[in-house]
Amino acid sequence: MRPDKSLSPFEIRVYSHYRTVHGIRIALAFILTFILVRVLNVPEGTWPLITLVVVMGPISFWGNVVPRAFERIGGTIFGAALGLVALKLELYSLPLMLLWCAIAMFLCGFLALGKRPYQALLIGITLSVVVGAPAGDLEIALWRSGDVIFGSLLAMLFTSIYPQRAFIHWRIQMANFVTAFGRIYNAGFSPNLLERPRLEKPLQTILNDVVKMRALIGPSSKETHIQKSIFEAIQKVSRNMVCTLELQINAYWSSRASHFLMINARTLRDTQQMTQKTLSAIALALQEGNPSPISANTEKLNEIVSELRQLMQEGQGSALQETPIHGYVWLSLELARQLELLSQLICRALRK
Repeated sequence: MRPDKSLSPFEIRVYSHYRTVHGIRIALAFILTFILVRVLNVPEGTWPLITLVVVMGPISFWGNVVPRAFERIGGTIFGAALGLVALKLELYSLPLMLLWCAIAMFLCGFLALGKRPYQALLIGITLSVVVGAPAGDLEIALWRSGDVIFGSLLAMLFTSIYPQRAFIHWRIQMANFVTAFGRIYNAGFSPNLLERPRLEKPLQTILNDVVKMRALIGPSSKETHIQKSIFEAIQKVSRNMVCTLELQINAYWSSRASHFLMINARTLRDTQQMTQKTLSAIALALQEGNPSPISANTEKLNEIVSELRQLMQEGQGSALQETPIHGYVWLSLELARQLELLSQLICRALRK
């Protein structure tokens, strides 16, 4: 998919109710598969339905369903082969068949702790399904194996119809995070407030939202072929920004005297305004897929950083040595640096 694809209001509305959409998709897929199994009179017809739910149920994004379906098909084929051998061995010796199953399950358990635990578990599941057939009845075993593969293919088919993309969901959530961050930033440093606002819960909420976005990194990378390291870096910078903002708010409201000095400092006011503009530009770029608004603010943001550094140097030996003011200026410089890094990373993701 194109990372720079613009998001329409309809897509944003659909993805904001993705759990409802996922439930409707599974319900329709189940009903259609049930009708198809009955019309075709498929033997062992419960297995396509079970497979459909297993593949589609836990995850809804295209970047997860396709690898999961192929892992299920691969695990099914290998597990079915082991099961067919076990059924043949049972005709000659039950202890030999049990020994074969024990070796196969040992392999299943060993591989389940490796890189593809789902596929390894499917080997054991399919083996159990196949050996559950009557002794020597290869036809039922083959039908069960084929039904599982059939169910996996149907899961891929239904998921491919207007699929939900993890990358689009990530963009929407990231835009929501940046917007919420901007609201908290605006509330924390508003010159119209006489008392410190209570922002602990909103800060914790957006931090939790950032942590939840980690689940979207893997499928987003598979869908767009963007390196996972870029998503990880964005994740890290976003967390750091929340922590920096909390410390910055503490410094801003730590003493009444320093608070009024910071309100009247032109460079600090310009920094706040530029930070809000950059946050708005990032949110807009994530929705429209166009990184140009971010790039337009980069030069001005660099100028602000230079002014803050100069202010830090000029403050040596002056009132800036007061701990709250000095800490606030340093944290403003750090937040501007993090914001510039976040802008660059999101531009790389959208331009990939």
